[in-house]
Amino acid sequence: MTRAAPPAPLPVRARPTWRAAGQLLACVLLVLASAGFVAGGLLGDAGVGGAAFLALGAVGLVLFGAGTLLSAGALLARRPVLVLEEGGVRRPARWPLPRRADRFLPWDEVHSLAALRRGVEGRRRGEQEHLVFLRSAELTELARTADRPMLVALTLSDIPPSAGLPAGAGRAHEWCVLVQPGWDVTLPELVKQIRARRPLPVVDRRSR
Repeated sequence: MTRAAPPAPLPVRARPTWRAAGQLLACVLLVLASAGFVAGGLLGDAGVGGAAFLALGAVGLVLFGAGTLLSAGALLARRPVLVLEEGGVRRPARWPLPRRADRFLPWDEVHSLAALRRGVEGRRRGEQEHLVFLRSAELTELARTADRPMLVALTLSDIPPSAGLPAGAGRAHEWCVLVQPGWDVTLPELVKQIRARRPLPVVDRRSR
């Protein structure tokens, strides 16, 4: 009997958004405005005003030019936000960082998954869904039994030692993933794909 082939790596990407396109356009316009300042400083009077225009334009070209490169690079590179692999989950480094800066978590180190909601309904961002890769039985029990306000600790990086949380809670945020609406994979499908690679228990605390 032939063994089923392991699932192929699954990259999870964020779709391009109008907001990202707007940020790029804003940076381009600011670069053009900065170039205008430089031109005004070079062609105008060689006095204090001309020098000020030239300095402001030069600073703007550097700052907004870098912003344009970063925005355009992120849109064109379209690096995945997550990659599910046979041996674990990978968090690719953001462009322009090199790929050796990726972070990798082997499935053997994952004890369970926790689906959480954080935020306030009715605000601009509302409630946001998070998926946390929990690395101990103690954190799994915390996710299963703690009150919802306490679960926010799994998404934070600045938990004080006096919080009385299990060991490892202060590092849970390292593998807490904010699930964006613009991803090409929904949270239920993401969990399904993870469990196809590793049958991990899932603690769903989004509604209780």
